[in-house]
Amino acid sequence: MLKRTLFFSTPYCLSLRNGQMIIHTREAPDQRKSIPIEDIGFVVLEDQQISITLPLLNALSDNNVAVILCGENRMPNAMLMNLDSNRTQGESYHAQIEASEPLKKGLWKQIVEAKIRNQAALLRKLERDGDKLKPYYMNVKSADADNREGIAAKIYWTELFGSEFYRSREGSPPNNLLNYGYTILRAAVARAIMGSGLFLALGIFHRNRYNAFPLADDLMEPYRPYVDEIVYRLHTNGLMQLTREVKGELLRILFVDTRFDKIVRPLEVGLTFTSSSLAKCFAGIQKKVSYPLLE
Repeated sequence: MLKRTLFFSTPYCLSLRNGQMIIHTREAPDQRKSIPIEDIGFVVLEDQQISITLPLLNALSDNNVAVILCGENRMPNAMLMNLDSNRTQGESYHAQIEASEPLKKGLWKQIVEAKIRNQAALLRKLERDGDKLKPYYMNVKSADADNREGIAAKIYWTELFGSEFYRSREGSPPNNLLNYGYTILRAAVARAIMGSGLFLALGIFHRNRYNAFPLADDLMEPYRPYVDEIVYRLHTNGLMQLTREVKGELLRILFVDTRFDKIVRPLEVGLTFTSSSLAKCFAGIQKKVSYPLLE
């Protein structure tokens, strides 16, 4: 079931009643709107004056809702996640911990291949030279030993935004739009991973000691071009700042179509296909991670 994404950019009061999120303002406490908790997948809390009750937070957590908290700069800063979102979580953790180095190297190889394929597909879709990336997604070595991902990235960004563009978190626009989109995507991937019973802190390739969600950073790589496409269109239309409308467009990343063989599903649902397939790879049930091909 496709879940709703709620974005709060004004100081609402949020509480729980009879399994419903109750929404109202301090100025009009009697004018209330309610939304069933079971219909919600993501909640973004941006305004610093929002009030939310602990029972509501617990109900959202119990239903595996990703609650994203923004800082004073209105950028996503933290996320509330359920610690027990899968009945076979202990078994999945064990399989993940016991995964061999050859298995993890093979999984990273698949991730890099899928990422570069989707980058190439996006370039072709935008009438850029995606064929330049074909040599890089063909015959990727185990663990991407010769760093085809990094080399392909330089070509990709030049084709997408021009030779003057440099991808950096602190860089000039549209880096700000990419940062926001990737943060939303990362939260969605983390939610899917938790739902599949895997441990976010145990990554396949990403291992930064200061990164709490390295597995999300691993798994999201082939999905990044879906964000890039939205950012490209915003940038082309001269929308370079993170206005409320631009953030709304970036939040729609969760609902773009993703194609798995002959099946088309919204990205939010597609992420569950990918995360559950990864859990099966760790368990030895299958050998390939399921990723969509961008069209």
